[in-house]
Amino acid sequence: MKKIIITLVSIIAVLSMQSCEKFLDLEPVSQGIAGQTDSVVYATAAEVESALAGAYGDFRNEYFELDYYVNGDAQSDDAYAGADNPANFQIDDYRIDAINSNVSRDWAYLYGMIGKVNPIINNVMLVPDTTFPQERRNEILGEASFIRAFLYFQAVQLWGDVPLQLKEVTSISSEILPDIYPLLFPPRAPIDSVYAVIIKDFETALLYVKPTASNKGYVTTGAVNAMLAKVYATIEPHDYNKVVQYCDAVINGPYSLLPEYEDLWNNSIENSAESIFEINYEGTSTNANWGASMFQGMDWKKFNIPSNDLVNAFDAEQDVIRKNSSIVFLDVTGKWSDNHWPQTHYPFLNKWRIYSSPSPQNYIFLRLADIILLKAEALNELGDVSGAAELVNQVRSRVDLPNTTATSQSDMRLAVEKERRLELAFEGHRWYDLKRTGRAIEVINNAVDQDGNKLYDLTENRLLWPIPQAELDKNTYLVQNPGY
Repeated sequence: MKKIIITLVSIIAVLSMQSCEKFLDLEPVSQGIAGQTDSVVYATAAEVESALAGAYGDFRNEYFELDYYVNGDAQSDDAYAGADNPANFQIDDYRIDAINSNVSRDWAYLYGMIGKVNPIINNVMLVPDTTFPQERRNEILGEASFIRAFLYFQAVQLWGDVPLQLKEVTSISSEILPDIYPLLFPPRAPIDSVYAVIIKDFETALLYVKPTASNKGYVTTGAVNAMLAKVYATIEPHDYNKVVQYCDAVINGPYSLLPEYEDLWNNSIENSAESIFEINYEGTSTNANWGASMFQGMDWKKFNIPSNDLVNAFDAEQDVIRKNSSIVFLDVTGKWSDNHWPQTHYPFLNKWRIYSSPSPQNYIFLRLADIILLKAEALNELGDVSGAAELVNQVRSRVDLPNTTATSQSDMRLAVEKERRLELAFEGHRWYDLKRTGRAIEVINNAVDQDGNKLYDLTENRLLWPIPQAELDKNTYLVQNPGY
């Protein structure tokens, strides 16, 4: 409490000296507080559009260009950390501590983005601009709501209970300190409460966003339905009927699998018929994907090096097409060494191929094959094994693989898990797939290196990340996760 009072007194002192200026940088920054002394947050439609563009622009920050894939892939059995970053080694080996720099910055990125969309959600309907059409206000509300839900879905999967920051602080004074305590220093909300907000935001988005967009970087109903399917597959208890409902809404929409798997990755078709939500880059000095150079290139040792376990899985399935699209082997003799791979046959992930700077490489976050396989998983859990098999076979046939041999529910669970692994390798899904199906500890602890030795010792306490120590120091209402 003493720390909180000191912080707030400092804020008030600054505000009293700068009463005519907008106060936009309140502590704790990482909790997404955007405070202003003006009662009107946006005066014109252009100001709201600019704010929304800024929120979309944050999908090109370090979290989504790099850490999103480190968290989903290097934290799984699909990739080794690579490179030389101790924070990434901790993530790869399940030895994270509360001062891990990736953990701290990811918290800051997510809550910083939440802080940008909160004023949009809460004020778009209050803009006094009479030329601002109601239809566009609704669309902006829907798009901003999607973004906030997307961010909280990231946070709740990483940390479990997380603070819910849903309002911006518009003014600060000693008289209203009791009222703004919960906004400036919120405690962690239970997972159920976080998911309730996520679902409500996605449902709001579903009401208002556009059904289609040629640039898949803008939110559409397909993206919302896809995320609702993922949420209901993740929330406990899983609601597989809802998963099927929202998967069907995507599958029956304006999407189709590309005839060739390779066409997803050779950059010949951007925003394709299979893509649902795709971050677009122009390759200019102000709009380039520097993250692609983190995963491939010969100038330094890269992140997310494909694992022997994944390569063995591709080979065991004789999955040549997806292996070649996902992994490229190069000779790095004389450049660096690695404990897992020889220099003459060294793998890089191959889905993000335009890595020279400035790179126009797009990132695909949601695509149809993901949703087809998610529906297969749900149908199997609902007892429709043959229906699940049809969907799995649809995905396998594109890459010239025979139909699945799974006929029982238990075998089909493993078949869907394997298919998702090979189909979606290096797209940031594997760790979260294993967690939501309750398979993470068993699968990770059975992953082997090039010599057949087990690599990891994953325990229940390491399924969630620690709350960053810096956040605990600033907000005494936060409680650390068990085991840290």
